[in-house]
Amino acid sequence: MTARTPAESAPVVRPATVDLDEHGRLLVPGTRTPVPESRVAHHLARHLRIPDRATDIFVYVHGWQTSPAAADRSATALLTRAAALHRDAPTAYPGLARGFRPWCVVVRWPSSSLPSPAGYRRIRERAHAMSAQGQAGRVLGHLLGYLDADRGHPDAPRVLANRAGQYLHLVGHSFGGRFLCEAVQYAADRPAGPPVLGWSRPGDPTRPFTVDSALIFQMAAPRDAFAHLFPRLFLGPGRPGAPLRGPLVLTHSRWDRATGFWHLRAEGRPGIGHSGTGVAPVPQFSTRLRPTVSPYPHTELDHPIVNIDAARVYRGGLATRLNPAGAHSDFHHPESAHLLLSLAAHSR
Repeated sequence: MTARTPAESAPVVRPATVDLDEHGRLLVPGTRTPVPESRVAHHLARHLRIPDRATDIFVYVHGWQTSPAAADRSATALLTRAAALHRDAPTAYPGLARGFRPWCVVVRWPSSSLPSPAGYRRIRERAHAMSAQGQAGRVLGHLLGYLDADRGHPDAPRVLANRAGQYLHLVGHSFGGRFLCEAVQYAADRPAGPPVLGWSRPGDPTRPFTVDSALIFQMAAPRDAFAHLFPRLFLGPGRPGAPLRGPLVLTHSRWDRATGFWHLRAEGRPGIGHSGTGVAPVPQFSTRLRPTVSPYPHTELDHPIVNIDAARVYRGGLATRLNPAGAHSDFHHPESAHLLLSLAAHSR
């Protein structure tokens, strides 16, 4: 009898889903009908129910050239593998001594275009417009605000864990990472109106809404994006109450043609997914993607921005490296789940 791999024998983590149209509007499930903006918060509360047993809540946003079904499969595979790693080696993640039971919301948006510089620019501009001119920022803000409120107040200001031990993590791929940053910054910049990324306990500045960790695989954005496009994501001098208190971790690989070849032609320079972050308003740390048997020291991940060189693993076969995107989507490996799980453990 052939032994099953950990991922094959693990319980499958089925995600909940949220669908947006090209204007960033939340859609009624199974339709192309937008939910009225005044009903967004009610809709999310009605259709998304966080299981009491969940220890970690993940918001996953897919990238370029990804169908809704493929986005679901991607999130399912990543979190199922992470749960299997924890089940088979719980002592390797001491922060998760009380267990790791993930629950996930997949944010799906229209990301398909021709595999060309023009197609790349089209989706880049759509990801920006969905937040800057559309409703995506407000919808994502409502989503994160709902998730934060529904899991209760934090029991310590350092992290966001409620009495049930639930933590909140963002995960993106490609333009999904750019979309997340656009939307989170947009929502954080607009405290007026319906509650979005505001305080989890009004009037108590020691308990701001924050995200425990953010992990972006092969981000499709310029290397100086955090200095010029998303400077208000981080805590620091002159940035009180910024939404990201935990680390922002970004992988890169020289085999990524989408953020190398195509990004160079669309924006005049390689992107983060190919070469890592360049100049940024906060300190950075660089390391390599570790194998599953090699723990991440807390000191490697405890930085505002962490660049992870994944070229040893994110290579793809010869056919992958010759296709238009190269290894851009080649992040479904045990090492990726190990990184995600390590971030969850160090968030405690």
